[in-house]
Amino acid sequence: MTEPAPPAAERALPPLAKLALDLGPLLVFFLAYARFDIFVATGAFMAAFAVAVAASWWLTRHVPAMTWFSGALVAVFGGLTLWLHDETFIKVKPTILFLMFAAILGFGSLTGRNYLRMLLGAAMPGLSDLGWSLLQRRWAWFFLALAGLNELFWRGFPTEVWVHFKVWGDTLLTFLFAIAQIPLLKRHGLKLD
Repeated sequence: MTEPAPPAAERALPPLAKLALDLGPLLVFFLAYARFDIFVATGAFMAAFAVAVAASWWLTRHVPAMTWFSGALVAVFGGLTLWLHDETFIKVKPTILFLMFAAILGFGSLTGRNYLRMLLGAAMPGLSDLGWSLLQRRWAWFFLALAGLNELFWRGFPTEVWVHFKVWGDTLLTFLFAIAQIPLLKRHGLKLD
C-alpha cells in the first residue's frame, strides 16, 4: 500500500509580490473612488481583495488566517454597504478589524500566549521572550490607536478625507510604527543577517 502524497509545500512570496497583494486592493479602492464614488470603490475593493487572495493561494498554496478574517470582514461590510447603499458599513470595517487585532494581541499578552510570535516567529530569529512580549503589547496598543483614528476620521470628516486617511494615512502610520520597532528588536536579540 502506498502512502498518500504530502500536501503541496507552502512557497514563500517574493517581497514585491507580497507588497502588491497587500496594498493592491487599497490602491484599487482609492483609484475607483477618485473616478466614481464610494459604492463603486467598495465593489472594486471587494473584487480586488478576492483577486489578491486567489493570487496569494496560486503563488504560495497558502492564505494566512488574518487574510481570511480580513476577507470575511470585507465581504460582510462591503456587501452591506452595497446592499443597503450606506457607506457607514465600509467606513466602520477598519475600526472593527483594528479592534479585533488589538483584542487578540491584548488577550495573548494577558494570558501569556504570544500570538505575534506564532505569526512572525520564523521571520524574526533570535528575538527574546521579553522582546516578543513587548512587541506584542506595542502592536496591541497601536491597533487600538488606529481604531480610534479611523473612528475620528470617518465620523468627523467628509468621505473624501476618510478615503485619503484609509489609503495613505493608516498605511503610512503602520509602516512608520513597524520601522520604529527596530531598536526594540535589536536590543532584544533579533538577528539581522
